[in-house]
Amino acid sequence: MDSCDVERLNELLEQDVELREKIKDQVTDLDKKTRNMVGVLNKIHSTSPESIPGLLDSVRPMLHSCQTTSAAMAALIPPSQFWRWKEMWTNSLRTAIFSAALVEFLATGKLISLPEVCQVLGIKDEWKGRFALPVEDYLHGLISLVNELSRLAVNAVTLGNFEAPIQISIFVKDLFAGFSMLNLKNDTLRRRFDSLKYDLKKIEEVVYDVSLRKLAPPPQGGRQI
Repeated sequence: MDSCDVERLNELLEQDVELREKIKDQVTDLDKKTRNMVGVLNKIHSTSPESIPGLLDSVRPMLHSCQTTSAAMAALIPPSQFWRWKEMWTNSLRTAIFSAALVEFLATGKLISLPEVCQVLGIKDEWKGRFALPVEDYLHGLISLVNELSRLAVNAVTLGNFEAPIQISIFVKDLFAGFSMLNLKNDTLRRRFDSLKYDLKKIEEVVYDVSLRKLAPPPQGGRQI
């Protein structure tokens, strides 16, 4: 190895270090934003139903601020190097997906789609190969959503919101059925999906108790207990 080769290799190493530090700065920014969102969203467990819309209004600007970080990441990552660097921001991105999904459910009672998450977080199709939202990360975010909703089903009852567990149960059962039809080959994703059975059971126990005590009307199409 001659001196020219050594010099060139050193240059490449320095470029990698410099790029890594720039990406790390953006990941730190994204992580800070997602922590703030989760902190605010955690208040849903002690917030009355009529105050939820105001709480969501305070979270939406944080969600939309992620668009700036997404654009900065896309500008940093060289073409076709997405998979080389993605592990640096995977956890933060999944938390952002979870936050977007929870806001959508609390606002509309519906499941946010993958394209809708991309729109909320400002992730563009033309960035493929540099910065994108993988399907697996989207699914991880939805599993985190179910984890949170199982907790909310319990806490909603303590706040006197007896219909929330029934709505959550219908939503989670539909989502669980969708997951069941997916061919999940990723071991981590498969294990997390299997854990949803425990969340579903927890929600069903709350619904059973609420229905048995006649604290809420039965689910649409259901039989009065």
